[in-house]
Amino acid sequence: MKAVRNPFITVASIAIFLLASSSLSFAETKVTSNGSVGDTVTIEGTIEPGQELYLTVAQQDEFKPSDATMPHEKKKFAKTTKKKGFGMDASIPPLYYVLTTNPEAFGKRVDDTRFGGPSVFLGKGRTKGLYSTYSYLLNKDFNGIDDDAKAGLGPIKSEDQWKFLKWANESKYGINTIVKEGNRVGKIVIFSRTILADESSKNYWDEGTKINLDKATGKFTATFESYRHTPPDTKFDVYVNGAKETDFSLTGKGFWLTKGYRYMNPLWIVIGAIAVGTYFSMIGAAGGMLMAAFQVLVVNTMGPVGVNAANVLKPSNMALTLFSPLGSFYRFAVVERRVAWPVGISFGVGIFIGSIWLGKYVSAMLPMAAYKEWLAVLVVIMGIKTLTEMTPKAMNKRKNIKAMTQKFNAAVKKAKETGEAMEMGSIEPVKTGLTDYRFKFWGEEFTINPLLFAFLGIIIGIVSRSFGIGGGFLLVPAMTTLGALPMYVAVPISLIGTCFSSIGSFLGYVMIGYWPDWVLAGAIVIGGFAGGMLGSRAQKLFSEMQLKVVLAITLFFLFFRFFKIEVWI
Repeated sequence: MKAVRNPFITVASIAIFLLASSSLSFAETKVTSNGSVGDTVTIEGTIEPGQELYLTVAQQDEFKPSDATMPHEKKKFAKTTKKKGFGMDASIPPLYYVLTTNPEAFGKRVDDTRFGGPSVFLGKGRTKGLYSTYSYLLNKDFNGIDDDAKAGLGPIKSEDQWKFLKWANESKYGINTIVKEGNRVGKIVIFSRTILADESSKNYWDEGTKINLDKATGKFTATFESYRHTPPDTKFDVYVNGAKETDFSLTGKGFWLTKGYRYMNPLWIVIGAIAVGTYFSMIGAAGGMLMAAFQVLVVNTMGPVGVNAANVLKPSNMALTLFSPLGSFYRFAVVERRVAWPVGISFGVGIFIGSIWLGKYVSAMLPMAAYKEWLAVLVVIMGIKTLTEMTPKAMNKRKNIKAMTQKFNAAVKKAKETGEAMEMGSIEPVKTGLTDYRFKFWGEEFTINPLLFAFLGIIIGIVSRSFGIGGGFLLVPAMTTLGALPMYVAVPISLIGTCFSSIGSFLGYVMIGYWPDWVLAGAIVIGGFAGGMLGSRAQKLFSEMQLKVVLAITLFFLFFRFFKIEVWI
């Protein structure tokens, strides 16, 4: 007797088979990790024999330009979306990796990627720069990607998303605002880590990645190093050749700076701030710049996804340029009485106006890259001028500084012979006027125009607001070169100015919504204040000449930094 087939039973059997196959595929994809950020993640599974592997690991929480809430970022994304051709609602995972045996499907290696050097003179673009490296650039044409490879991108499914991903991974602004993890050559971020192949490629972005695929059976094992600054409890989806297979999460490792967006023991920040604060209080310059360098290179301060790193770093930086001067000011002002108040106050008022008011307009009009580089020209001129002041010819012209230096050296010699503490000279006002202020220091008379330095303070305040620094690197050389003041007088005045600029700059950022990372700022306050106290005591251990040499070295350091000439920083 012939069996009669029931269509319902047939359909049900097929459905059960497909469900079982799907469940089997899900079960075969296994994720192994210690569970903490920065640890190695291993993924094992099986794909159809003969295929290439496209294993996508994507953060579940995605970001789109319309998510930006802060004023500078809103403006930047509005301009970028129009220019680059993706919408405000195009979303991408900030942490996104494609581990593949076929990286050529998504982009290509570029062997002459240029970086470093002044763009003002060298021009802009990847073909310009003093140094050369190689990089991996994503394809411009999303539709030109092979269908199998395109399906393997997981949550990236549209041309809009691809364009946004390309910009975020290859633009410095995108790396500092959205994706947060970059491939570096030395200390220079070239592009973000996204497409990964086996480390046998010898490409620097593939280091730590291992991919083994048996095409005959389809079995694979892929291993990569998770980003050590992945936020605590971040969840990831795992896609195998386009199909979502499983997910996993990573827990934090260490103390998490919420806005600094980094794992860092605050004690290291305190120690760094002590060192910078001591240096700053000795020469009255470069405290904010050096603290910014410390944040960038050691702390690696970033910011929550959607907030540019600079807009977190700058308000936090103000803590050092405000509290380090306060740590040294009692000794300079009360104990040793060597603060020229009329000059300090006029400087301070000018700086406050420039930093809290005019700075936001000027910094908005000037391209920051060019701004820094023209500032580098000014800095190196001041450095050269500082060195020339130490020549015998220049010293003979400035007889008051020469005589003061001789008295300082004699006081040091006497202190060594008697074993007593050296007494530092004090400010003795002679005449106080808006344009003519005269005082004696160690018996030598000096003259300066407070009004002129008030206008100079406005300019320095604008610079301070733009860079998130105190402005001492311009204040001190301006006073020693234009004002012909000794370092022992210039430094206390500079510290007054940086206090005003720090308050003005901080208020300027806060008024538009940018707050610092409070733990980071608190650690800087503690270290900066302690460093200020140490620096004020250490300053008198050095002669006028030695302090000027240190100042000149600092200025040349900033010249290389602004011009992006150095690769070791």
